[in-house]
Parts: sequence; C-alpha cells; structure tokens
Amino acid sequence: MATRSLEIREQDLPDVYVVTPRAFPDNRGVFHESFRKDYLEEAIGRPFVIEQSNLSVSHKGVLRGIHGVVGPMSQAKLVSCARGSAIDIVVDLRVGSPTFGRHQAFHLEQNSATSLFISEGLGHSFLALEEGTVMNYHCSKPYVADAVYTVHALDPALALPWGLTGDPVMSGTDLAAPTAEEAAAKGILPAYEYCLGLYGRGAAPANGPATSANDSERKPG
Repeated sequence: MATRSLEIREQDLPDVYVVTPRAFPDNRGVFHESFRKDYLEEAIGRPFVIEQSNLSVSHKGVLRGIHGVVGPMSQAKLVSCARGSAIDIVVDLRVGSPTFGRHQAFHLEQNSATSLFISEGLGHSFLALEEGTVMNYHCSKPYVADAVYTVHALDPALALPWGLTGDPVMSGTDLAAPTAEEAAAKGILPAYEYCLGLYGRGAAPANGPATSANDSERKPG
C-alpha cells in the first residue's frame, strides 16, 4: 500500500488496525485523505459502514473508558484525535480470546491524522494529554446504552500504561466500573466466538455476552 493515500496495518493485538494517511503539504498547509472505505474493507476483510459519528472534548487529565459493546449492536470504531493528543489503549475483553486481558497502547495526536480501527467487542479507553483534546469516533452501529459494558481503566490486573502522576478525571460510571475479572464473572463481557461471527470468521452469532446477564448489570459509558 506504499503508493496509496493510506497505509493500514493490523497490530500485535489482533483485530486492531492503525490507519496512517500520507501527508500532502503545500504553501497552504497539509492535506490528508483520512478514510477510504474500499481500502479499509480490503484490509479488514469485511464491510465497514458508518452509522453514527461521535465527538468528545476533554480537559487535560480526563480518562474515559474502558468501554465496549456486546450483542447485535456491537460497534466497530474508527477513532482519531482531531485536536490535542491522547494515549489511546485497546484491551481484549472478549471472553475465550487467546489474547484476553492483553492491551496495546497508541499515541494519537492532531498533526498525524492517524486513526485506529477497533473491531467489535474490544475494549477502548483513552487519556487526554492536552486541554481541549478532541476525539472523533466513527461507529458501525448507533449507540444503545443497554449494550455497553464498562471495565475500570485502573484495574491493577490489566496494568494499563497510563503514566499517571496524579488522579485522573473520570465519570462516576467509570469510577464504579468492575474489574475485568468481576465483569467476566457477571457475564457482561462479549464472547470471543460471537465476535468472530461478527467478523465473518465463524458461525452466525447466537448471542452477545459470554453468558446471559441482566441488562441492569450492564453499565452505560
């Protein structure tokens, strides 16, 4: 893909892709082609249709997540930083996955125009490194609160490399979120085999969570 306007590479954490655009600078500034449906679908091997876009603006030190979605409304996400910079971490919270509990961290910032494609079921979290950091999310499904799961971003067992020097700013929901182990025990995390079905790499999915769970146990993001 070296001659293309976008380079798309799968990462060490499976089903996560970095989308790196070529820069076209001139006397006016710089231009990036940040998204090509055909290139992305070729790389991931399946369709990606954007049904909802979100924009968040965060103060420096805000930590959002870990959030993910289960069931038929599971979202694949294309995430980028439109202003400022952030540490963005993807965590495999698909029960039964050979890489369950593993994470990969990325630095996203406004000048690179780099995006992350995050497949359905994976957990996503980020820490804003600058005041007014703007993150943009293109999602394959619209938001449904009851389908969202939340896991604590400071779960000691996950040991995510935030590099914190003080307490981050977090929502009440994120502060009250269970650890990954607790979430798995409650049955609110997605099943790996179900996710493979969504990716077109397994049988048609039968259900979303690893085990049945009451909707009231699921914590919206």
